[in-house]
Amino acid sequence: PFQIQLVLGCDSHFGEASAGFLQLAYQGSDLLSFQNTSWRPSPEGGSRAQKVCSLFNQDHVSHEIVRKLLNEICPRILLSLLDAGKADLQRQVRPEAWLSAGPSPGPGRLQLVCHVSGFYPKPVWVMWMRGEQEQTGSQRGDVLPHADGTWYLQVSLDVKAKEAAGLSCRVRHSSLGGQDMVLHWEQPHSVGLVFLVVIVALVFLAGLAWWLWKRCTRTTSQLLSTLKAISRSVGVRIEVLDTAYEAFV
Repeated sequence: PFQIQLVLGCDSHFGEASAGFLQLAYQGSDLLSFQNTSWRPSPEGGSRAQKVCSLFNQDHVSHEIVRKLLNEICPRILLSLLDAGKADLQRQVRPEAWLSAGPSPGPGRLQLVCHVSGFYPKPVWVMWMRGEQEQTGSQRGDVLPHADGTWYLQVSLDVKAKEAAGLSCRVRHSSLGGQDMVLHWEQPHSVGLVFLVVIVALVFLAGLAWWLWKRCTRTTSQLLSTLKAISRSVGVRIEVLDTAYEAFV
């Protein structure tokens, strides 16, 4: 058994397709290649490469087919594909970013996590920083795809809790127009502080409700007293007013 490997293609530089290339290998070693308009033996191929190259160059039909394939057909196909995919290649989607605390690595330590989501294209630079100094302990995860073709990445940093202040996550992406996105880490509020704020709010609302109820009761009592006085002055007794007045007095 023997193994033959073939590589062919063409390049694009500044929107213009160049001549194609073709390389042929035998048993894992380079044998010959097609350059410009003819076959060339590989130095590694020795006498076998020279013999095969001579045979290929004498076969004018196959020689012309390869030349057209590399120099005409391949560049034309490449330019068509680039034109068809131009909108996708130039697509730019700004990332969204947020910070969170991950599972605690240990007593007195924090795991800070910077999430970057929904960006396109895929290349992105994300790093935890202290001022302008990169934090070398930043752990970068895999760039994962979303269903809409955009990407997601998270970068974490394990630090001492007392050293978390002053840290920030910096995001650099082509869609940001040269302006980095910077998110500063803020120490989360303690559970006790949150509980205290809730209690104070509830006490305030209860006091407000009691004050409104007393004010409403006083106003209603004064109104009923006035109506009762008027009814007596005209010699008319209103039982309903008597009952209501007694209820509020």
